[in-house]
Amino acid sequence: MCGIIGYIGHDNATSILIAGLKRLEYRGYDSAGIAVIQNGQIEVRRSVGKLTNLEQALQQAPLYGNIGIGHTRWATHGKPSEQNAHPHRSNGVAIVHNGIIENYLTLKQRLQKEGFVFDSETDTEVIAHLLALHIRDGRSLHDAFLAATRELQGSYAIAGMYVGEPETLVATRSGCPLVIGRNEKAAFLASDVTPLLPHTHEVVFLEDGDIAVLTAQSTTITGAEGRVAERKSVRIDWDAEAAEKGGYPDFMLKEIHEQPQAILDTLRGRYSYETGEADLPDLGLTSQELLEAKRMWIVACGTSWHAGLVGKYLFEELIRKPVQVDIGSEFRYRQPMIQAGDLFIAISQSGETADTLAAVREARLRGARILSIVNVVGSTLARESDGVLYTRCGPEISVASTKAFTGQVVALYLLALHLGRIRQVLSLEDGRWWLDQFMALPSKVEHVLKREAEILSMAKRFYTMRNFLYLGRGINYPIALEGALKLKEISYIHAEGYAAGEMKHGPIALIDEDMPVVVLAPRDQLYEKTVNNLMEVKARKAPVIAFVSEGERELGALADFVFTIPSSHPLLSPIPFTVALQLFAYHVAILRQVDVDRPRNLAKSVTVE
Repeated sequence: MCGIIGYIGHDNATSILIAGLKRLEYRGYDSAGIAVIQNGQIEVRRSVGKLTNLEQALQQAPLYGNIGIGHTRWATHGKPSEQNAHPHRSNGVAIVHNGIIENYLTLKQRLQKEGFVFDSETDTEVIAHLLALHIRDGRSLHDAFLAATRELQGSYAIAGMYVGEPETLVATRSGCPLVIGRNEKAAFLASDVTPLLPHTHEVVFLEDGDIAVLTAQSTTITGAEGRVAERKSVRIDWDAEAAEKGGYPDFMLKEIHEQPQAILDTLRGRYSYETGEADLPDLGLTSQELLEAKRMWIVACGTSWHAGLVGKYLFEELIRKPVQVDIGSEFRYRQPMIQAGDLFIAISQSGETADTLAAVREARLRGARILSIVNVVGSTLARESDGVLYTRCGPEISVASTKAFTGQVVALYLLALHLGRIRQVLSLEDGRWWLDQFMALPSKVEHVLKREAEILSMAKRFYTMRNFLYLGRGINYPIALEGALKLKEISYIHAEGYAAGEMKHGPIALIDEDMPVVVLAPRDQLYEKTVNNLMEVKARKAPVIAFVSEGERELGALADFVFTIPSSHPLLSPIPFTVALQLFAYHVAILRQVDVDRPRNLAKSVTVE
């Protein structure tokens, strides 16, 4: 997730762009840059790291002009560097871009044959050269955008300018948000409304395929077919903090609702139906290196450890290879029997988790190859790994992890498919089938989110309780652990997750009418055993909340509350189950008047042991 800002008017663009980027910095934080048309030339300033570094660069070499674009980056293609930072230029064109261009390699090869030289590792630079090519052929900037968008595949929001049309900004979108605003003397564009609010509260949200032409005096929008389109303006009455939250009351709920997009972003550009493969060019480890791995280890902490447990079930079933899962804080204190050539998978949202980093360093000393699954580009864990699989979830601001967890699980799905294909355990047809299942996940999560009112109703019934028990079997045992963790993290209610079959080995002694039991029961090979566990709970008068697959009726007659989850393959059920449990924990906490974004005693990144 990255941030775009654009301005054209009568004031100095630089100060407006920097102020806008400050409001967008939560969307990207590894580099930033601006471009301004100054004295008939495009001048660019870019820097790596926080926005303050860009401000220092501008103090040393100021820019003055009435038109400009800016960008704050969260890297996808290409490491964080000044060279890869936006804006990108080509023959008098400058552009900024959010999203991923899936066919950029094909376009890059074509453009190189046309004589264009590439200076960065990004997919974005392809857009700048493609626009320059169309302008060279005699098109206006608008028509160049129109022609280019017909060739681009993927998701994008693009804003650009051209020295030959110094009083015009052009922007387009497909799959990534872009907002237009104006007042009586200027026009603005941005990734969201936050940076526009100091200038106007009347905004227009572009639709997919729209191309907007902005001048200081006017705004014209054409649709994908090139004809003028009318788009209604919307009045935004949020304050700055509410705008950053996208209208949600807090970041946690916003991030829960961002999960369909986060899943798509983690998947996008990383699969090939032609080969039935997970295409992971940024993995950093060759197929041969992965095949040579004697054993597989997964190490993580907290929520990420639960994702690792899901990965164990997933890998052992899909690729038929044993996996050892360890908690980071325990790993290096037990003389682990890791050997040279083992594959060591470390999972962390921040990439700065101290215990996980310590485990990685221990594994490296013993000769293991390190593969990290991490959200923060350029983090310590990413830098110290042989290969990285970024989850692309964007900044997660609420302390309790939601979208980062689902992103980690989706990354594990991709990795399992990749390993299954290179080990020839999964056929071409198997691979294509699994890709179809992966791509259906966002809509299944949307289905759960649209029924939030049902989960709120459950929360109202149970938010005064002091203890909860969560039960799951198989791959949903880690989801029971995660559901219980989420509840205790943000509501301060004691909750425990258990493998359902373990209930009779101790926890059943606690069950009475004051101990609500949350049961996860997909229709899988363990379903009948889960029903038996539920019967044991009901015999002791405990209230039961059952999360079940669509079409299920037997548990519905036994449980006090039932929430149905869209049917999916049992190995994919953790995603929709997790989202439902997140919503339940969230609403219980809100009813208890807890600050869900900043639960007591917790930090977003645990950087000390």
